[in-house]
Amino acid sequence: MRMVRWTLGGAALALTLTAACAPGTREQDAPPPVNLQALDPRDVVHGAIVVDFKDGTTKAEFDAWEKDWGIDLELNSVESADEALTIAVGVDDVDAVLARIRQHPAVEAAEPLMEVRASFTPNDPRFEQQWNLRMIDMPKAWERNRGKGVVVAVLDTGIAYEDHDGFKQVPDLKGVKFVKGYDFVNDDEHANDDHGHGTHVAGTIAQATNNGEGVAGVAFEATLMPVKVLNHFGGGNTADIADAIRFAADNGADVINMSLGGGAYSQVMASAVEYARKKGVTVVAAAGNAGRATVEFPAAYPGVVAVSAVGPNGTLAPYSSYGKELDIAAPGGDKRAGEQGGILQNTIDPRDPARSIYAYYQGTSMATPHVAAVAAMLYAAGAKGPDEVEKALYAGAKKAAGHEAWTEQYGHGLLNAEASLAALGGGSAQWPPLYWALALLAVVLLTLRGRARPGYLNVLVKPAFLIPMLLATVGAYFLRGWFGGADGAAGEAVQVASLPIPDWERIIFGRGKTVNPLFYSALIPLLLSLPAIKWRGLRPAMGGLALGFAGFLAYAAWTGAPALAWMPFAFLAKPWLGFNTVICLVIGRAMLQKEEG
Repeated sequence: MRMVRWTLGGAALALTLTAACAPGTREQDAPPPVNLQALDPRDVVHGAIVVDFKDGTTKAEFDAWEKDWGIDLELNSVESADEALTIAVGVDDVDAVLARIRQHPAVEAAEPLMEVRASFTPNDPRFEQQWNLRMIDMPKAWERNRGKGVVVAVLDTGIAYEDHDGFKQVPDLKGVKFVKGYDFVNDDEHANDDHGHGTHVAGTIAQATNNGEGVAGVAFEATLMPVKVLNHFGGGNTADIADAIRFAADNGADVINMSLGGGAYSQVMASAVEYARKKGVTVVAAAGNAGRATVEFPAAYPGVVAVSAVGPNGTLAPYSSYGKELDIAAPGGDKRAGEQGGILQNTIDPRDPARSIYAYYQGTSMATPHVAAVAAMLYAAGAKGPDEVEKALYAGAKKAAGHEAWTEQYGHGLLNAEASLAALGGGSAQWPPLYWALALLAVVLLTLRGRARPGYLNVLVKPAFLIPMLLATVGAYFLRGWFGGADGAAGEAVQVASLPIPDWERIIFGRGKTVNPLFYSALIPLLLSLPAIKWRGLRPAMGGLALGFAGFLAYAAWTGAPALAWMPFAFLAKPWLGFNTVICLVIGRAMLQKEEG
């Protein structure tokens, strides 16, 4: 659906398992034994194994063997005696025990005991037409959570959420939770939809699901806040939208969805977005439907998750705008091959707000609520703020074909709900940059001549060296778990300290779409190392800082460089990071080198 200026820019488990059975008895290669480290922890019964002995093996026999293995095996059931299928619980080192058991000639198979769950496929009769939900892996994601307790504000044409005057609630929103919203177009408390766009968007976020009616929504246990900022023509203004952003942030919204865009930069709106973000709200907006390399406002404001649209084939839709401010792509539909290429939801007939219809729409407006809904699921899963939500969204996104890094068309990649929920770290450290720093430290020490080289362990155990290295690579990550709920200046200090030093730019400059290249460079280690030329006592700390920066920058380059501000071409980001990694290594080597003689 085209966005105009400041415009719209259960339980029947229907899982089908198909077994392809071909005639013949061709022998298949035996699969490798299951390794505990290769499994999703959610799929494993902790400390439990299953051992299948050859048919005819008696209980007396495996009782004798189990003493050597240090476990207690029992038949799985009274029906297991003939095939000798056994289980053991309370196993301390599962992999080590399995390695011993598998060597026994009477063992046919030995593996971790795993849980099997029915994939949740809702009984909504038209769910099969929602290709978009399968594209972002919703059936698996629904097994984790469904957004319960999270409030998503929908700033749009309103929602058909109540029976009031001539307005009627659409059937497939019956049972959905709503909190009090506001109509900024008509200045009243009834944010009813007289266009259809807002109801369609709200349906993607939290359509009633598994209710035997119509279609499904993404975060269908979330709570919706209807906020009307666009009139029945689909138009609105910056004052109403800025007012609505603040209203939503002040009234308990965790996520704000804005499937709208257009117009020029507005400081009023930019300030409203900044206000919402500081209150811990994730703001998501549509990139625009002009099909050009320009992300529209409000998506282009710092602090907003900007969303482009893909069609059923997973490639950028022809109408979708894109550009350097883009963050992520999501299903928005492409009806060139037919109506069912659009996004299907329950909404109202624009000609009669009291009449319910199911309609296929397309646009970045339709892509945006997918991202807002997954953000709600991340909050329900324990994310503590916009930074953690965005980190998980981007970490779980599926990279565009042929691309390992951020791109102007897809941002960090195509939304994947299951992978983003799995990626949610709950404030834990990201250790790979530290591993890179330690590897580069070894390189530096090996390149120093004997008398100029400090002892390996002397370097690593020295707090003056180790602490700056940790701060530059993983940050004081534990502070977020201890003091993450602090408010005001204390909360901001925790946010800063819990990030690696190069990422402090997010707090100092505010989160933009691109990374400040001065922080992702050797500038900070270089400036701070200058006093160490005279005061030798500072050298261990400066060496640790420089090596930490080197590890952080090298890892960023290896995994796919972020978008750097002021770069005329995106491909220059990796050379920039590589060059500054080398400079950091030179600084670190100079700081660690002992004077000979």
